[in-house]
Amino acid sequence: MSEREAVVVLITAPPDLAPTLARSIVEARLAACVTTMPIRSIYRWKNDVHDDEEVQLVLKTTRDRFAEIEAHLGTHHTYEVPELLMLPVLEGGAAYLSWLRSETAAE
Repeated sequence: MSEREAVVVLITAPPDLAPTLARSIVEARLAACVTTMPIRSIYRWKNDVHDDEEVQLVLKTTRDRFAEIEAHLGTHHTYEVPELLMLPVLEGGAAYLSWLRSETAAE
């Protein structure tokens, strides 16, 4: 996978933080687009099972922006350990992938 290869990054956030976080990621050119979806997460944290309403952020970005996204979460996210997963994009529309690379290019 090359550095400018398209990827999808998944992040979860509390509903009150998600819009601000998504906007800050796009404004910083860390992702070309962030799609948000309300979800319900059931997970184990510190020996307890939690059941929470969250928002899934789906970032369309490039591999070379991942470290900057992780650093951004360190200063803009409220979770002690936020979800941060990078998934490869195997195929995509040529025009869409061109736009994605253009919008995530470092200024």
